[in-house]
Amino acid sequence: MKLRVARHTNDLDKIEAFYINILGFERLGGFQNHNNYDGIFIGKSGLDWHFEFTQSKEKVNHTFDEDDIIVLYPATILEFDVFFNRLIDNNISILPSKNPFWNQNGKMFLDPDGFRIVVSDLKVI
Repeated sequence: MKLRVARHTNDLDKIEAFYINILGFERLGGFQNHNNYDGIFIGKSGLDWHFEFTQSKEKVNHTFDEDDIIVLYPATILEFDVFFNRLIDNNISILPSKNPFWNQNGKMFLDPDGFRIVVSDLKVI
């Protein structure tokens, strides 16, 4: 089974720069003016999942709560440190999580659309 997480945005360029330059993902592809949508696919080559971000003339009004998060698990502490240093180097604020587990086991921050992301220092089970 493959997984695609799709989300609409008001600023495709800003989202692309964030997920590639700061989080270290790759641009896997994209499209323009497909049924009035532009889009990009972002992830890592060879994996069975990726993000799809789309933009159209319709403005987005995201609604979510503090427990709606994407959690990333770097493979090593070194990879975690690289993530964390990129956040600091780009003046991205670390936020406290509503769930204390993530305060103890990772760093939470916002993407350009205001969605919460945690980079965890735990190994995936």
